[in-house]
Amino acid sequence: MLQKLQALEHKYEELNNLLSDPKVLSTPTDYQKYSREHSELQPIVEKIREYKKLIVDIESTEELLSGNDAEMRELAKAELEELKKKAPVFEEELKFMLLPVDPRDAKSVILEIRAGTGGDEAALFGANLFRMYTKYAESKRWKVEIISMNGTGIGGIKEVVASIAGKGAYSRLKYESGVHRVQRVPSTEASGRIHTSAATVAVLPEAEEVDIKIDQKDLRIDTFCSSGAGGQSVNTTYSAVRIVHIPTNTVVQCQDERSQTKNRDKAMKVLRSRLYEIQLEEKDKERAQERKSQVGSGDRSERIRTYNFPQNRITDHRTGLTLHKLEQVLEGNLDEMIDNLTTHFNSERLKDL
Repeated sequence: MLQKLQALEHKYEELNNLLSDPKVLSTPTDYQKYSREHSELQPIVEKIREYKKLIVDIESTEELLSGNDAEMRELAKAELEELKKKAPVFEEELKFMLLPVDPRDAKSVILEIRAGTGGDEAALFGANLFRMYTKYAESKRWKVEIISMNGTGIGGIKEVVASIAGKGAYSRLKYESGVHRVQRVPSTEASGRIHTSAATVAVLPEAEEVDIKIDQKDLRIDTFCSSGAGGQSVNTTYSAVRIVHIPTNTVVQCQDERSQTKNRDKAMKVLRSRLYEIQLEEKDKERAQERKSQVGSGDRSERIRTYNFPQNRITDHRTGLTLHKLEQVLEGNLDEMIDNLTTHFNSERLKDL
């Protein structure tokens, strides 16, 4: 592990030098690339240097134990005990930081939420989930943009597709994919009986054009009049766009904007991300299997979390974590759940390594 740490520190110093090189400074693409690598390495290098300082402190304190001053030896003994307690903690943190980085972690995401079993109640829960993720994104200063939405007349959402743009969005949200189950008494339920319904969540890394090339001849693009509320002209012009990727039969559509061009751009963004995910799974079956073990089966049929309103309880079934603060979580306070999941899956990866 020490050799790996030294290599990373050396790489970090090389990047420092490159970023001050006039030739690199005058080449935007190189500068952006090296800056990104530098910022990714900075946290672990800072931790490495803290660890190295701790080792030096331990060694210098051990030297004091061989001195003639009895009082100083006692002080050194107590200090050494405290310092040695810190070492395993640093080593564990460094092990986690040395885990291979998922190249998709820094990407923005395409978030898809669909109402499952439960009719109107499932659609209302879908709206709750979308609001939760929107509030969480706002707390991280990420930008949320709706690509398409199919709502109900009572405030529910049958289906919503949105982009969440921001650094590290995928790394924080990637474990949210799966079936989310809700248990509560619907407002229309006169007898007070608890109903169970569900919604599916899919989180895809947003693909850029450099990630995947799409041949225009493989696309069928249809335009049609938008449906539902949307303001002046939205229902009378052919602004809505449906794109079919013929080789994979992947269908995306967008009607959120009044402009056909903007709708087409948004639909292409979703299509690229879906095809990117397919491409990664085909290219790397091992990583696909790892992802499935994290988010459930490919058809997202596994229940990952239960939201119990009568008990103000939320339980994640993958880690067993239960919190009795459902209201706060639905207001976007997701960090405790997400940190728990990240630690759990990183521990599993460490076991595999």
